[in-house]
Amino acid sequence: MTPESLPALACACASLRRAARAVTQLYDTELQGTGLRATQFTLLQALERKGTSPQGALGELLALDPTTLSRSLRPLERAGLVHAGEGKDRREVHWTLTAAGRRRLARARPAWERAQARLRAELPPKHWALLGEDLAAVAAAARRA
Repeated sequence: MTPESLPALACACASLRRAARAVTQLYDTELQGTGLRATQFTLLQALERKGTSPQGALGELLALDPTTLSRSLRPLERAGLVHAGEGKDRREVHWTLTAAGRRRLARARPAWERAQARLRAELPPKHWALLGEDLAAVAAAARRA
């Protein structure tokens, strides 16, 4: 079976996870040599967008549970790409993108743009335009359900 003829799956979860794995593999391939994986690039990009962010808000934005988010942020912290600061109480952690994190993100952005372009080239323009909106709607619906 060729990738062009992947069958539709009856389960929304299985379909979304398959798509997520395939897209992640594409982005990871392009990001090779940048020192970042797609998941790490996403975290850095989210912190660049949000500025300093409480861990809970970052988890909400990315639909990541606290344990997974902590496991993902700690290697970035050890690498000096993000910084953990205290929030209003000691249990709250606020994350900030460091100057080194901004530089790494900037160096990795061309690879990310290549991945975006490769995926965009394989999708009809109508599908690309709806992709972000549809996936955001699916994530919101799953949260409400």
